[in-house]
Amino acid sequence: MSDRSESDREGARRAREAARKAAEEASAAKAPVAPPAAVIDDDFDRPPPQPGATGMPHRPVTIPRPRRRHGLRIAIVTILALVIAAGLYVANEIYTPLKGDGSGTVLVKVPAGSSARAIGNLLAEKGVVGSGLFFSLRAGIAGKRNALRSGTFALRHDMSNSAALKVLTTAPPAAPTLRVTLPEGPGRRQFAVRVKAQGVRGDYVAASQSSPLLNPRSYGAPKSVRSLEGFLFPATYEVPRGAGAKRLVREQLKAFKRAIASVDLRRAKKKNLTAFDILTLASIIEREVFLPRDRRRVAAVFYNRLKAGVALGSDATTRYAVDNFLRPLKVSELASPSKYNTRKSVGLPPGPIGNPGLGSIQAAANPLDSKDFFFIVKPCGNGALSFARTDAAFQKLVAAYDAKRADLGGKDPSRCP
Repeated sequence: MSDRSESDREGARRAREAARKAAEEASAAKAPVAPPAAVIDDDFDRPPPQPGATGMPHRPVTIPRPRRRHGLRIAIVTILALVIAAGLYVANEIYTPLKGDGSGTVLVKVPAGSSARAIGNLLAEKGVVGSGLFFSLRAGIAGKRNALRSGTFALRHDMSNSAALKVLTTAPPAAPTLRVTLPEGPGRRQFAVRVKAQGVRGDYVAASQSSPLLNPRSYGAPKSVRSLEGFLFPATYEVPRGAGAKRLVREQLKAFKRAIASVDLRRAKKKNLTAFDILTLASIIEREVFLPRDRRRVAAVFYNRLKAGVALGSDATTRYAVDNFLRPLKVSELASPSKYNTRKSVGLPPGPIGNPGLGSIQAAANPLDSKDFFFIVKPCGNGALSFARTDAAFQKLVAAYDAKRADLGGKDPSRCP
């Protein structure tokens, strides 16, 4: 009985064990499969924790905002970069630092009155600079818009704006010059000696024979006049070193035209005297007068003699005829048959005996109102003249002159010790 009971208990245990396994397997078959632990999110449907919630600190919780200004900052940086790039480009085009003095040679003629922009466009067209606009801007920045010169310039290809600007605003150095001084009175042959001594090249006598710049006949000269004597205005001239006599003569003729234009010839014309007659008379006055104050009074003497039909009696004209201006005249020279001998010939000589200055020309055109008929050097007058209306008064002046010369041993009595 005991063996059977043990057997029965074992069978019951096995039956219970089998029933339990069957129940577990059935339960396992019906239960859902759990997801992997890595993807489980127990808080997916939960609201965010609030301040003061169980297990949370008692302070506000900051939630980061999304970065919405990132695109605006990029746009601002891009614009600034473009502005800086444009400024660098403009500065480079204005100052052209990578360019220098250029190469080759370009002749550019800048018309007078051209604006900076017009000049810049001309340079750009010739290939001297890259842009007329930027050249004009460079000139404006340098304050040299009004300093740009006109004329013909030797420039170069592909120059910097600064280099081209320097050429167009820098005056060329003054050429070395000669300072030639020609005093009032001497004739052109005497001028020739002075001109040569002062370094002027060429034949002055030949150069002063004629010039297309002036025709003596336009001033009333007769056809017999064959030179520019009387028209070679005396002054101090500056001519380029190495310039010839022709250049000097042109300058003298230009100066004469300016001088004669300032002289009032109306009174002379009323006396039927031409401009050429006035020059002739002025050349005699220049030789006879030492002090400017006597010029108009000597002119009056000559006017009175011309009106009376009496010979002028000037030794200066005879000296011109015989080419003797320094030593005393000989009796044979005083008897010269030349028309320039105004002791024998009545009226004016054929033409000027020298080249008068403006003072003598003005005196010849506007003499003093006087009835004087004679004049002579005043003894010890330091160049002053004595005047007389009658021959008797004049002879007394001559006697005083001769007496003083005798006292000085035959020396010139115009200046006394």
